[in-house]
Amino acid sequence: MTESSQGVTEVSSLTFEQARDELVRVVGELEQGAPTLEQSLALWERGEALAARCEEWLLGAKRRLDDARAHAETDG
Repeated sequence: MTESSQGVTEVSSLTFEQARDELVRVVGELEQGAPTLEQSLALWERGEALAARCEEWLLGAKRRLDDARAHAETDG
């Protein structure tokens, strides 16, 4: 995995499963309550980035399915 200088994996390099699993972890930490407001904000921002990455993967998968269906319809 690629890590930034802060030791946090770059969201853009994560697979869907990696982003989803980390998002679950981040949500759990937020639900428990971070010790400081700054930590809560950092977790929230990370969660937003992870959610966007998951959505990006899902939209890409949907496009691939739509393309496959369209191709199957023109062949059949």
